Amino acid sequence: MFSASDREQLAKQGINDEQIEWQLNIFRKGISFINLQRPAIPGDGILLISVEEKKRLIRRYSSAVHTDKMKFIPASGAASRMFKALYEYIEKNLREDVPSDRMVSQFFDGLGSFAFYDDLDTVAGKNRESLKAMLTSKKHTEILKLLLDKDGLNYGFLPKGLLKFHKYGTLSRTPFEEHLIEAALYTSTEGKPVKLHFTVSPVHKNLFMQLLEEVRETYEKRFGVVFNVDFSIQKTSTDTIAVDLENEPFRNPDGSLLFRPGGHGALIDNLNELDADIIFIKNIDNVVPEKHLDISIEYKKVLAGKLLEVQEQVFHFLRELDDSNPTPVLLKKIYDFICKQLNYEFISPPDLDNVVKTVQLFHRVLNRPLRACGMVKNQGEPGGGPFWAPNSQGDISLQIIESSQVNKEDKSQTTLFSQATHFNPVDLVCATRSYKGEKFHLSDYVDQKTCFISRKSKDGKDLKALELPGLWNGSMADWSTLFIEVPVETFNPVKTVNDLLRPEHQ
Repeated sequence: MFSASDREQLAKQGINDEQIEWQLNIFRKGISFINLQRPAIPGDGILLISVEEKKRLIRRYSSAVHTDKMKFIPASGAASRMFKALYEYIEKNLREDVPSDRMVSQFFDGLGSFAFYDDLDTVAGKNRESLKAMLTSKKHTEILKLLLDKDGLNYGFLPKGLLKFHKYGTLSRTPFEEHLIEAALYTSTEGKPVKLHFTVSPVHKNLFMQLLEEVRETYEKRFGVVFNVDFSIQKTSTDTIAVDLENEPFRNPDGSLLFRPGGHGALIDNLNELDADIIFIKNIDNVVPEKHLDISIEYKKVLAGKLLEVQEQVFHFLRELDDSNPTPVLLKKIYDFICKQLNYEFISPPDLDNVVKTVQLFHRVLNRPLRACGMVKNQGEPGGGPFWAPNSQGDISLQIIESSQVNKEDKSQTTLFSQATHFNPVDLVCATRSYKGEKFHLSDYVDQKTCFISRKSKDGKDLKALELPGLWNGSMADWSTLFIEVPVETFNPVKTVNDLLRPEHQ
């Protein structure tokens, strides 16, 4: 199937024969849908934290002064989807006195409240006309071009992390800066640097580094910390081959193979390379101005405190399995912990009298990466939901499931999916070291069957694209998982530019 030039391209891409064959087989056979058992709800998979327990967990986290902490922020990709309605307005080139599109009207009504207003006024002034004058003249299309195009603020090219999100008097901050501040407020430990890792695109990396150097000293002095910030790029080896509608490799006009980014699930490789005791994960656009941060900081500590508490018990049991001759009483105690605390249901309950086999089984189940995931009450926002579902071993455990993983033609499954009371706002705390202090190899805990296929087009030709198991979905399917309800106030994403007009971003 592949020519010598194809082989050369695959080698440059860093993709081996086994990977490419696996990808092509997925296209040929089709994806495997998840088999939902039931939604995770409060009392059955989702923990509700009382006021007293919240205080205790925050103390537990605060006492972990020797725990090495890091924050991981996926921040690659341009922000162009934020401005979809604005681009559509420009393309229509409407000339009415008032924009007819509701989203565009809302944008202009609130223009003075955006943190980028002053910058937009500055670039308008370079054309010898103030932004206010342009608004009076109803030059809506010209204003939008100044915001989005390279001759203006170039917001259509920049990533979300570098856009002005929030006002602070005459100053403003980007999400990148807000994440620095967040990290300083809940991951700092005296004598240790505050560590952050951003995944960025190659074309934006230098811009992030430039902004870091501009603001580093200001925030380090203010919060009395030293930042250790690094960046990584999604590896080309995690790209996936595209195929035509006959499942044959799709080729560019020059005959080369077409590869596409494998989605955020590819970032499991980036996460795997980080070295810390616990790693906080949060999306780049889920930030608020500093005055609204208290509740987010509080629940980050709650999640981490619960993670550390459960991890301590996991490590204790693993050492007991290693160091003692386990009795049926001990094995029953561990069995109850696995089922009740680690939310794991065995399809075939272990024979506790068979000590050797049970120890091997419990060791496998306990000695895995661990994550605590915030869950917000479902109020119609998009996002993966919390469910009990099979893992790669065939047992039932807690999973974050996206709609793309559910067979839309199976009414019983779509009904179950619709019954989710909560969703995942990408608010996770992860522990990726074993009880022996060794880093887990995270690719060993990915359920490869949870990838999905989407329809795309290129150069006017239809194609099929493959997305890898999502970072917090299938890529963490075989982790030990805790779901904890967190307040909706901790979830403030910016999916469209008009989201910045919400009170929580003002």
